Amino acid sequence: MSRHFVLLSRTGRTDARFHSLREGGRLDIVYQCALFALFRAHGHRKDTVFTACLAGPPRPPLAMSISGSHLRNVRIDERTWESALREVLSQKPYPGFSVSRQSFQDVVRTAGEVYVLHEGGEPIENIPIGNDPCFVLGDHVGLPKKDEAFALRFGKKVSLGKNRSYLASFCISAIQYILDKREDATEGTEGPVGTGLSKDALRGTESPSKGKGPGRSTRLTSPSTSFGKTKSL
Repeated sequence: MSRHFVLLSRTGRTDARFHSLREGGRLDIVYQCALFALFRAHGHRKDTVFTACLAGPPRPPLAMSISGSHLRNVRIDERTWESALREVLSQKPYPGFSVSRQSFQDVVRTAGEVYVLHEGGEPIENIPIGNDPCFVLGDHVGLPKKDEAFALRFGKKVSLGKNRSYLASFCISAIQYILDKREDATEGTEGPVGTGLSKDALRGTESPSKGKGPGRSTRLTSPSTSFGKTKSL
């Protein structure tokens, strides 16, 4: 299964002229969402692409995509990501990153099966997810009505709980967990997400030393971000 997350950043700057990610039109939200989309405890996900559709000054639109299968030389700390984003937004190459002058609607139009995160959507646990899902989210401002309506021409609304609003980064993390569990149930070989152990190892029939062992959890400070008018999930 390939996974694609699309975040519309209505204020994200489209150049490298900012003092910090937060002052760059809330690029800190882009960083947090990319982090939860692309990373696990023991490395990054090779099955995921994260796209931030930047609509801030000075030259929108700009679609910045990050491929987990090609991502290199990046850690999870904010300073590393600030440096990476500066290079990319300065039109310099960076492994795993690509940019294009595509709008949010351009990106959605060519996506796979589209699922728009919305607090009024159908609970995601009740929906069968195909092999090429694309999950669409808004930032702290929310999806404009016209863009939400456009995305829904290609898919449906889904939620993590009726009338419950969550941070964009949390929604991405929760969806990755749900999809991981579905794959585990299908394959029937892997243990709980994040343990790095097989089910046999967890039952004691395989030595944990053969695997990577449980990873250390990393505390991250999430930005105070909700989905505004289109509060996802």
